[in-house]
Amino acid sequence: MSDASSPTPPAGGVDAPLVQTPRQVGRFGRGKEKSAVFRGVAAVGAPLFDRLARIEVRGAEKLPAEGAFVLAPNHYTNIDPVVVARLMWTLGRVPRFLAKASLFRVPVFGSLMRAMGHVPVERGGRTHDSDPLQAGRALATSGGGVIIYPEGTLTRDPDLWPMKGKSGAVRLALQAGVPLIPMAHWGSQHVMGRYSAKISLFPRKRIVAAIGDPVDLSPWRGRHLDQAAYTEATALVMQRITELLASLRDEEAPAEPWDPHTKHQKETGRFEQP
Repeated sequence: MSDASSPTPPAGGVDAPLVQTPRQVGRFGRGKEKSAVFRGVAAVGAPLFDRLARIEVRGAEKLPAEGAFVLAPNHYTNIDPVVVARLMWTLGRVPRFLAKASLFRVPVFGSLMRAMGHVPVERGGRTHDSDPLQAGRALATSGGGVIIYPEGTLTRDPDLWPMKGKSGAVRLALQAGVPLIPMAHWGSQHVMGRYSAKISLFPRKRIVAAIGDPVDLSPWRGRHLDQAAYTEATALVMQRITELLASLRDEEAPAEPWDPHTKHQKETGRFEQP
């Protein structure tokens, strides 16, 4: 499996600053985005994570400095949300996820998730509201950033490439009228393997990330869309994410994304031992 190799370092080498932009460390969200809960969690969690791994990012300037957006990253390990949250926090934006509802039922952790403004989503894409994207739209239209994993779960691809996506990120971006930003990262598997609960503490790992230009959704804006149109737009989003990941891995991506349906795999739950 090709994930065993270390990621190619970006310009500047391993010891380059995390973010080479004016928005470097020290911006803990702004105005209505920041909260005491987020600050408290970040004050404890960020230093702990930084002992495990160093994140280097390309295209940091492409994450909007203010205003609403949907961020669509790849997803291949259970520690991915921590990686994405750490990166966004460092870039001055508060990370809020549409996350699986089972996390919100974990004692203490679930209460923290709610207090931080994350949105529980039941399997099948439904929130506790009648509209599965209502809470996400509220976050976006209020000027915040919303993180949605378009794959819906950890990729089934044996080499950890992005698999066929679901339409939630596209639907939210179109309904809220906000940009959809693709993102990829690589190296999380060296901290925690897919489906593993074990964290590798030493040596300190290096994770590389890339943020892309907003996906051009103009062909689908302002008109009635059927499922085929959403599928087409989602395929474009997954293509952009895959291109970013290929540049980080310095490898050629598969010609077609992994499709659990054609591989006779379940779309939820574990399908392999860690």
